[in-house]
Amino acid sequence: MSPIFDWFFAQYQNVPTHLVILEIVAVVFGFLSVWYAKQDNILVYPTGIISTAIFVYILAVYALLGDMMINAYYFSMSIYGWYIWTRKVDETHYTPITKTTKKEHKTSIIIFIATLIFVFAVYQLFDNWNSWTAYVDTFTTAIFFVGMWLMAKKKVENWIYWIIGDLISIPLYLYKGLVFSSFQYVLFTVVAIYGYRAWRKNVNKLETSLL
Repeated sequence: MSPIFDWFFAQYQNVPTHLVILEIVAVVFGFLSVWYAKQDNILVYPTGIISTAIFVYILAVYALLGDMMINAYYFSMSIYGWYIWTRKVDETHYTPITKTTKKEHKTSIIIFIATLIFVFAVYQLFDNWNSWTAYVDTFTTAIFFVGMWLMAKKKVENWIYWIIGDLISIPLYLYKGLVFSSFQYVLFTVVAIYGYRAWRKNVNKLETSLL
């Protein structure tokens, strides 16, 4: 077997089988969620809820507090986003894709800073500053919190936050030994780039279908 495969499977040598299976399932549903988001399809939320629920459990086992909170937040924001996306602006049209307003940009900054403070406090409370990854984890958590909020609001700029966060997460998860998750973020980055391009073409277009 090649050194790459040896290294790949070595990451899971002492990991319980059920955690490996759960990670694969979560990755599959996570990718489906991002794909449906690119397609502006309401299925982004049920698939996302399944993925995030599993990741909350896995990350709790690994004691990755920031990542765990990201997914717990995704779970709750998926419910909120599901509601926003299904709201009708009139009898036949649903909430359209729009650009972020100045007020929403300010709210994004507030969410970003508040998240940094909150995650820092959590790490401090549990005395979990045992690696440089904790600091990167805090930063990516803030980025993804803003991205998820903007996606729930159907703002085209949400993809910019996803792209930045995904690019940082690729080497971060690889370093943590979550190889499947790292590969997932590679796919997320590619889909996010196409998602941004697709959403930008459909800004302010009235929508009559959620699928």
